[in-house]
Amino acid sequence: MIDSRIPGFYRLPIDARHAEIKDRLGLTDGDLDILSNGSSLDPVRADKMVENCVGVFALPVGLGLNFQMNGRDYIVPMVVEEPSVVAAVSNMAKLVRQNGGFDADADAGIMIAQVQVVNVPDHAHAAEALLAAEAQILALANSKNPNMIARGGGAHGIEIRHFDAPYRMLVLHLLVDCVDAMGANAVNSMAEGIAPLVEELTGGQVYLRILSNLADRRCARASCRVHESALAGKGFSGAEVVEGIVQAYKFAAIDPYRAATHNKGVMNGVDAVAVATGNDWRSVEAGAHAYAARGGRYTSLTKWWRDEDYLRGEIELPMAIGTVGGSTRVHPTVGVLRKILAVDSARELAMVMAAVGLAQNMGALKALATEGIQRGHMSLHARQAALAAGVSEKLIDQVAARIIARGEIKPAAAAAIAAELEDES
Repeated sequence: MIDSRIPGFYRLPIDARHAEIKDRLGLTDGDLDILSNGSSLDPVRADKMVENCVGVFALPVGLGLNFQMNGRDYIVPMVVEEPSVVAAVSNMAKLVRQNGGFDADADAGIMIAQVQVVNVPDHAHAAEALLAAEAQILALANSKNPNMIARGGGAHGIEIRHFDAPYRMLVLHLLVDCVDAMGANAVNSMAEGIAPLVEELTGGQVYLRILSNLADRRCARASCRVHESALAGKGFSGAEVVEGIVQAYKFAAIDPYRAATHNKGVMNGVDAVAVATGNDWRSVEAGAHAYAARGGRYTSLTKWWRDEDYLRGEIELPMAIGTVGGSTRVHPTVGVLRKILAVDSARELAMVMAAVGLAQNMGALKALATEGIQRGHMSLHARQAALAAGVSEKLIDQVAARIIARGEIKPAAAAAIAAELEDES
């Protein structure tokens, strides 16, 4: 069993961190070499992944620690360049862990393929014809991807939607269980494959045949609770922190300007795991924000409330992700990071990502409710400023501490302080 608690991990140098996770997670020396090599995706392989390739681009890989979900521990790889994201999610996961961990669940891997039909002579008759031919449509769709059927998935239902003026059209939804694949290619192939039959049955003309990224049949949910006593600190009582978090949520619930930033904080965590596991984070982003506006007004993806002496939170969002296909077999680092996360299915991965999003949101709201968002960022921003100024590694921590103390977190100030330290030595 994995233990996601690694006290003092952030204080260790990278070599010592590697040694720690090698023992815990059964990583090989080859795995660690891939993690150490930011360009483990070589240009030759990258050239086969995208057009006009001229190189590769590396980002930091951090580990979200302390996660316990549905009674099991997870060490969560996160690829992100923004300071404080990994620290915040690990700290919140620790608080939740002390209060029973996250509970989570996820839907089956249902994706929607849309077939747009225009110039339909009679919408009612066309809908009747499509529904009467459902078995034929499903059989044709499934013939386009027998491998998905072999994995226990495939097309299993249709729906009809009507749109009136000014853009009158009929849209067929093909519901496809993609199991452990994200499923974009398979779903698109099915949509294209059934288009001639749809035209024949409706008497209309098919235009678009493509999946929807609003995967609202494929949602993941997570919830948690934290006793108010665990939230006290930095001059604030636990009750004050709970009230601040609840009021911050209420602001996001009613105001789209605040909700956009609130949900961006959620996606800081979700996207970082999506990138680490080789998933399409743009698809996940699109689905999440569309889902947040499904009621006709953009609102919060999370909910927070007081329950006696506890802060309680929950999240629900579409999670069109996979554990097979995609870049898993192409990008070496993704393979190692999936080994670290050790999930067995797309549904399990979706639950982990939902829990990470909830923890990330909690961390942001806790900071906003207490000392403000900037103070927590200062240490990492200061180190980045020192790096940007070309400060040597041995002086970065000293320089960062001094520019924070002076309130000048800028590369120019870092360079000047570094010069002073060099003179002193």
